[in-house]
Amino acid sequence: MRTFGVHLVGNCVECPVRKEQFFCNFSVHALERLNEIKATAPYPKFSMIFMEGQQSRGVFVLCAGQAQLSASSFAGKIIITKISEPGNVLRLNAVIANRPYEVTAEMMVSGQANFIPRDSLLQFRKDHEEVALRMVEELSRDYYTAYEEIRLLGLTRSPSEKFAKLLLSWWNKTAPYSRVAEVKRTLHHEEIAEILDTTRETVSRLFAKFEEKRLLQLKGKILVIRNRIALEKIAPRWDS
Repeated sequence: MRTFGVHLVGNCVECPVRKEQFFCNFSVHALERLNEIKATAPYPKFSMIFMEGQQSRGVFVLCAGQAQLSASSFAGKIIITKISEPGNVLRLNAVIANRPYEVTAEMMVSGQANFIPRDSLLQFRKDHEEVALRMVEELSRDYYTAYEEIRLLGLTRSPSEKFAKLLLSWWNKTAPYSRVAEVKRTLHHEEIAEILDTTRETVSRLFAKFEEKRLLQLKGKILVIRNRIALEKIAPRWDS
């Protein structure tokens, strides 16, 4: 069945990409139980999955599409904290701690998410050891993602260094062992500016500057990132 242009997968056991997704790659027995406790729903582009400050009722497993996670300040300033990909479990930490969602999740492209209520998730964890282990691993991944975000914003000195670090993070995520990386462009300059805590004009200048130095190339909706050594010179490791 297709809804909003997305082919919905209702049975986790039969999911064609299950083994490619970190959290969902359980045994058949656990997947059959997951089918019983989750609710599948399509989400069109720009739809909200949940909002910052809303009490966490459960987790959302992103099955297809991309979701933008953002947080706001009391002054109304918004910063993008993460772009979630298929297989990511959204806000497991808030559900485990029984705290409100600390970010807003908005779909960047149409997709699918499976909702698992908090009580069902906690029982699922107790009944299946592999689920408990996967949840711990997922929380650890979230911790390091947040840590990298803090380092990107708090310890980076210049917009060029922040931009180089962002490009390297995309490279490491999509093609860590390749000589170049081709990344599908899903973020506008305004959204990249929110990630880097800078202005849209600065991001536009950075793209032009890095393209002039042949560190990147724009091919329609594809961003080609080149010359890892040069990028690492602009953005050296903090522990070096």
